Amino acid sequence: MLHANSEWIISGTEAAAVDKLRKSTGLSALASKFLVQRKITEESEINKFLRADEKELHDPLLMKDMEKAAVRIHKAINQKENILVFGDYDADGVTSTSLLYSVLTEMGAQAGFYVPNRFTEGYGPNEAAFRYAAEEGVHLIVTVDTGISAVHEAEVAKELGIDLIITDHHEPPPQLPDAYAVINPKQENCSYPFKELAGVGVAFKLSHALTGKIPTGFYDLAAVGTIADLVPLQGENRILAVHGLKALRKDLRPGLKALLEKAGADQADIDEETVGFLIGPRLNAAGRLDSADPAVALLMSRDPEEAEELALMVDDLNKERQSIVKEITAEAEELVEAQGIPPVLVVAKEGWNPGVIGIVASRLVEKYYRPAIVLSLIPEENKAKGSARSIAGFDMFQSLSTMREILPHFGGHPMAAGLTMADTDVENLRDRLISLAERNISEEDWKRKLYVDLPVKVEEISVKTIQDLSQMAPFGIGNPAPKVMLEKTTVEQAKKIGAGQDHLKLTLTDESHSNALDAIAFRMGAKHDLISPLAKLSAVGKLSINEWNGNVKPQLIVEDMKVEEWQLFDFRGNKRYGSKESGERTILIFQESTGEPSLPSSWPVLRVDRESMESADLTNVNHAVLYDVPDTMEHLEFVMKKLNSTERIDAVFVHSEDYFFTSLPSRDQFKWFYGFMQKRKMFDMNKHLTDLAKHKGWSENTVKFICTVFFELGFVKINDGIVVLVEEPGKKELTDSPAYQKHVQKSRIQQELCYSTFRSLKKQLDAMRKTAETATIQSS
Repeated sequence: MLHANSEWIISGTEAAAVDKLRKSTGLSALASKFLVQRKITEESEINKFLRADEKELHDPLLMKDMEKAAVRIHKAINQKENILVFGDYDADGVTSTSLLYSVLTEMGAQAGFYVPNRFTEGYGPNEAAFRYAAEEGVHLIVTVDTGISAVHEAEVAKELGIDLIITDHHEPPPQLPDAYAVINPKQENCSYPFKELAGVGVAFKLSHALTGKIPTGFYDLAAVGTIADLVPLQGENRILAVHGLKALRKDLRPGLKALLEKAGADQADIDEETVGFLIGPRLNAAGRLDSADPAVALLMSRDPEEAEELALMVDDLNKERQSIVKEITAEAEELVEAQGIPPVLVVAKEGWNPGVIGIVASRLVEKYYRPAIVLSLIPEENKAKGSARSIAGFDMFQSLSTMREILPHFGGHPMAAGLTMADTDVENLRDRLISLAERNISEEDWKRKLYVDLPVKVEEISVKTIQDLSQMAPFGIGNPAPKVMLEKTTVEQAKKIGAGQDHLKLTLTDESHSNALDAIAFRMGAKHDLISPLAKLSAVGKLSINEWNGNVKPQLIVEDMKVEEWQLFDFRGNKRYGSKESGERTILIFQESTGEPSLPSSWPVLRVDRESMESADLTNVNHAVLYDVPDTMEHLEFVMKKLNSTERIDAVFVHSEDYFFTSLPSRDQFKWFYGFMQKRKMFDMNKHLTDLAKHKGWSENTVKFICTVFFELGFVKINDGIVVLVEEPGKKELTDSPAYQKHVQKSRIQQELCYSTFRSLKKQLDAMRKTAETATIQSS
């Protein structure tokens, strides 16, 4: 067996609904299943979803305070007032800043932008920045992707005579800032139909209101911010993402073009994964490690040389970010292991970069599947600043809410949070969270869940079906890429790939072996030695199209895999078995004459010879090694019945004497030797064995074997190597000789166990196990 990393939850679909949709749309069965599974079944809904028509964008003036804000900004432009766009340092924030600043300058505004420094100013608007803006003659501040909680800063703005317009998309607190205008689709009494815009989406809607038309020239920035901020890719977000990705593939602004070149990506292949895994992290890196200004400047640059310099700077910051994350993650994992991997992971250390500890917390959750809090200790302030990530079944925000007395500053939602606390309270925090987890997290909650959309067969997968499914893109939160499950396919080929042999490439086939599918399992190279040839492998993953050297083929990107049947691994003829293999296993020895094997001492040896096999307890043997060759097939079958719950068996079958390749003497050879004895009456093996063997061209063992058979049949007597003919013995067949029978039997056993094909051996052992399983079922 090979156990899955997660519990697979399989979604069902109504066959009738799928068939109806397939016939009405002409889509493949897989694409039709996907739409039914997403509950998109009406023709109008399907058209709306697939077309993502910009005509479906809502009127921005439906958003509360939008018209008021637009009028005030127009007034500022007309009266040449100084406008400051106040942004945030993540990818959503820098795209929002770039978008609105660019629109304002195109409209002729006297505008500037300001993004606070994470390390010196923290998150969101702050009093010092507002006072600086006032000194610089700013009359109007417009926030993007931030400000919904800036109650104090709004009062400061009023005091300074600055009008403050807040545009944000985060959850509004109970008390909103007393600003000139607050634009947030999630606020109370806002009738705007779509509530899930990213910060850049709100900035896009403000730009629409200001210009009176959809700002199509900024679809690219809207898509980058929307996808990178992980908002649901539904409704207006889907429209922005679809049109933005098209714009990115068609005409890249210099900054993004230079950034993609640094990332090694092809413009023609830009999709949501390009944005989510290549562009977004690089834009985030600037604000995580230093100032986000280079990221904003990169997005707005029209000079290719300047863009190249800024892209290099941002890319270098991203590489530094990756290095820091790797280093902190390793240190955090050491602390977790030292704690014994408790139910909630709380790790803290001085010097950890606060800009990346959220990523580290996510890595810990991914590896250990435990809620995790990573804290950076700041001894000079007696503080600890941290990020939290959780698992389904443990509401992080609610849990932290029960200990507000030690958490003066925290915020978030059930799956993530940010917090600041006294460094002396870290142990208290850890103990209380562990206690909460032990009381509230069920056994079921500790299991990773993997949700499967579409059970499929190898023969159903083609380039055409994947192209049909790609119409449902872009995929992300709210519209996850369909996860398909292939059940009990045959592993035709498996090999490790990659510079460090870290990845696994598989070829999977159907039962008839007439249809094959390539599969790639990243970071699963270690599973190569856990999948036996001809294993029936089930896999869950995402379908993609692989283009290489002009060949276009479907492939599966594997996320999890399992083999539900027991597995046989073939080590026959491997004289170095045990020198490289790792993991616990039990060595089974069939022959009393077999000595202690030269194998790792940690592997227990269990004798299952004729005298011991009845009493041998194999109940808890999960990984067994059939080390030597049993006396009979019945001997092996008896042991196999006891191994009917064992998940893995290694076939080694060492043997000191090779009966299969030592052929039986022919009847003519027996006949000649008997005639020889009739003439000589006596033969001294001590003196003449070698001469006789050479004369006849036989081996000495052949002569000895013939003598032994004749002795057992009563044809001769043997005493101290002297063979004497018995006159007029009774008639007997060669097969009456125990030695002859043993040779025949040993030869057959070795043929079936040592020299048979792997497929034949597996079939034999399968039959023995099934006999045991049937007997168990019948007895129960």
